[in-house]
Amino acid sequence: MARLNAKSFALISPAMLVLVACSGSTTPQADPEETVQVEDSLSEEAEVAQISDNGPAAFAQCAVCHKVDKAEPQGIGPHLAGLLGTEAGSRGDYNYSPALKNSGIVWDAETLEAFIKSPQQTVSGTRMAFGGVADEVKRKEIVDFLAGLD
Repeated sequence: MARLNAKSFALISPAMLVLVACSGSTTPQADPEETVQVEDSLSEEAEVAQISDNGPAAFAQCAVCHKVDKAEPQGIGPHLAGLLGTEAGSRGDYNYSPALKNSGIVWDAETLEAFIKSPQQTVSGTRMAFGGVADEVKRKEIVDFLAGLD
């Protein structure tokens, strides 16, 4: 049996309401508490789906310097696939700054988000000249996108 995701449900549910209304059948009304739980669940799924869908678009500005496919030639910055769980500046595929190598950072969602927000403030002396991403939602989309590459 196919499972509906939040987007499919949002498209199908109005059509179903029209069909039920036009059929003339009488059906018992749903318990309002159950309706709220379903709506809450759908909005959470829709939010997760939205973040997942926006990840590649949010990463586009990063892709100017960073690659996520090891088959692609090195960009200005290091490849980012498999980044989470590694120590900053420890991968042999890039000439990292001494500041990043000595930062002691282990990349996880929290440290990566802080770095994306403000690279120079997080690691003073990093070679990453990018000013950062101020939008919290966009940062989360980028981190989630990178986490999905592992």
